Amino acid sequence: MIRQPPPRVLCFGEALVDRLGPPGGDPARDGPVDDRLGGAPANVACALARLGTPAALIGRLGDDAIGAAFGRLLWERGVDTRALQRDPLRPSRIVLVKRDAGGDRSFGGFAGELGEGFADQALDAEALARPFAALLNRARWLLIGTIPLASPASGAALLAAVEQAATAEVPLALDLNWRPSFWPIAPALALERIRPMLERAALLKLSAEEADWIGAGGDPQRISASLPQRPAVVVTDGARGLRWWLGGQAGSLVAFPVTVVDTTGAGDAFLAGLLHGLCADPSLLTDASVAAVGRAMRFAAACGALVCAGAGAIDPQPDEAAVETFLERAS
Repeated sequence: MIRQPPPRVLCFGEALVDRLGPPGGDPARDGPVDDRLGGAPANVACALARLGTPAALIGRLGDDAIGAAFGRLLWERGVDTRALQRDPLRPSRIVLVKRDAGGDRSFGGFAGELGEGFADQALDAEALARPFAALLNRARWLLIGTIPLASPASGAALLAAVEQAATAEVPLALDLNWRPSFWPIAPALALERIRPMLERAALLKLSAEEADWIGAGGDPQRISASLPQRPAVVVTDGARGLRWWLGGQAGSLVAFPVTVVDTTGAGDAFLAGLLHGLCADPSLLTDASVAAVGRAMRFAAACGALVCAGAGAIDPQPDEAAVETFLERAS
């Protein structure tokens, strides 16, 4: 058995199935549907491993067919699963994803719930503490989303993990990943629960809509200045490209032209590409040149573009060689 190197990025949160409906249809009633393994933290972990940066997934899955499928996928990708829990009572979550004719998606609720909630909501903080501490020893980043905060048990586990990471001086990357359908409370109350994470992140990744939602406007430098720790900020805007404030550099990049099949997971692939670059060159976060930051952003954007050209969030994820080939052809 090949011994895997210790994870450099710890991805905390949900692993689930995206049930993609036919373009223009509703997966709750229209067929055929296309079930794809996904969930933002799982997507990022798999994308990082494909790029060559060792990653771990921290979360909870049902002891069911979806959990077994993830077990096979994560083993094949080389993702560390020592802090991935199994729930004997609750199922893995299925998210109903609507797609329009252009491949853009919206979330339409869930399937598979049996009355006790989903496995990802029941992450056990006490059982997580020891394996998570072991993972922190060699980690360079802890990546989190906000969906665990929508449920009491997973929220407590997330907060405990963030505290452990801070003690170990492992910086926090936050993908806001605002998904109202996951939250049982009003958006304003959800934002109150999320804001402490916004004020701790060293790297903040937002969609354009999320940047508006948190009330700081769409300018990454302005968003950074509105937070006490002055984080690096990246704002992605789909086909309109991205903007950033990173390492003291402001910049923007137009989207690469690709034939879009499905936008699911594109932002996660982008974030994986960026974290891959930050692990290879930590100076990007502090004092990199304009050219170095621009190269890192082009690489990350290419990761997202390549995922848009295939179905699902994980299957189309590229390795580093595929990204470099794409960039050479795009030059």
